[in-house]
Amino acid sequence: MYADRINALPPYLFAAIDESKARMLAKGVDVIDLGIGDPDQPTPSHIVESMCQAVRDPATHRYPSYTGMLEFRKAAARWCKETKDINIDPANQTLTLIGSKEGVAHIPLAFINPDDVVLCPDPAYPVYKIGTQFAGGEPFIMPLLEENGFLPDLDAIPADMLARAKLMFINYPNNPTSAIADRSFFEEVVEFAKDNNIIVVHDNAYSEMVYDGYQAPSFLSVDGAMDVGIELYSLSKTYNMTGWRLAFAVGNETLIRGLGKVKSNIDSGAFDAIQKAGITALTGSQQCVSDMNLIYEKRRDVLLKGLRGIGLDVKTQKATFYMWAPIPSGYDSMGFSQLLLEKAGIVATPGVGFGQYGEGYIRFALTQSVDRINEAVARMEKLRI
Repeated sequence: MYADRINALPPYLFAAIDESKARMLAKGVDVIDLGIGDPDQPTPSHIVESMCQAVRDPATHRYPSYTGMLEFRKAAARWCKETKDINIDPANQTLTLIGSKEGVAHIPLAFINPDDVVLCPDPAYPVYKIGTQFAGGEPFIMPLLEENGFLPDLDAIPADMLARAKLMFINYPNNPTSAIADRSFFEEVVEFAKDNNIIVVHDNAYSEMVYDGYQAPSFLSVDGAMDVGIELYSLSKTYNMTGWRLAFAVGNETLIRGLGKVKSNIDSGAFDAIQKAGITALTGSQQCVSDMNLIYEKRRDVLLKGLRGIGLDVKTQKATFYMWAPIPSGYDSMGFSQLLLEKAGIVATPGVGFGQYGEGYIRFALTQSVDRINEAVARMEKLRI
């Protein structure tokens, strides 16, 4: 019954986790969910109030612009200048997205023909590969290995793949590994893209989730990056707005226009009232972002100490709200995640769900209070892993 593209899909990882969690809850288990990266704190009140005012305005009830409100795009461009020191033309180099996931999934439709190759990191957000497959492209896996700092080895990509490659996804700060990239890596990517005529899509959804004084650089801040790529920014994690579905793409004008052509034929744009709330988020005080980072930093420190206490060799991450932990010997990632769920009531994401090179790891999300994280650690200690 289903199309081949649907039959070829693996089960969506997070949906399967939800099903497993539901089964345990039905049994009466007190489940501690450290799985899906969905912020547990509410959207800041000044953003909510802005939305309430906007939704009462009948002018927001009509079809929105396909490219997004110019006022929102101006706010996004100003935010990029203030936070990343990049100059963006809001009219031609900015596009409103219904969440960055939508942008990731639609970009291959704009630029990939059947049998074109897309360079996809692994482990990674599954939509990079799935969006490529939906467009008829061929994903080529770039392994992210710990010995390389979870950065792709661009020199290891075979010449025959490079000859067919048209687009590359990168994502730093990284999901799921929490790895970070410096400007020298982005400079290498720009040179690589120019040499091989490859479009670069930098998914920068975790740009503001940073700790210990670290600031994540923008790919577009590197000389020449604007010639080859675009960058996606999400309000989901930065402002606890996951359910609101609002993000934006910035970068090369031709690439922005191509993505916009797909959107204008598939969706009707983001709700104007949500964009007005997004303007408030981007232009208002950023203290709410700093406050959330302090909360996540405390949680990180607690979980880090706890995981190390049970013998897991976990690195201290400087960004994202994920912890990428190597699993104990004698388990694979699915088996270890099942052990945590069935014997300790803890949801964590098996690394293999992010690709074959995620095997051997498990991802914890810092989306529970310090007390609940301490409880999770205590339960893991009782397992005597």
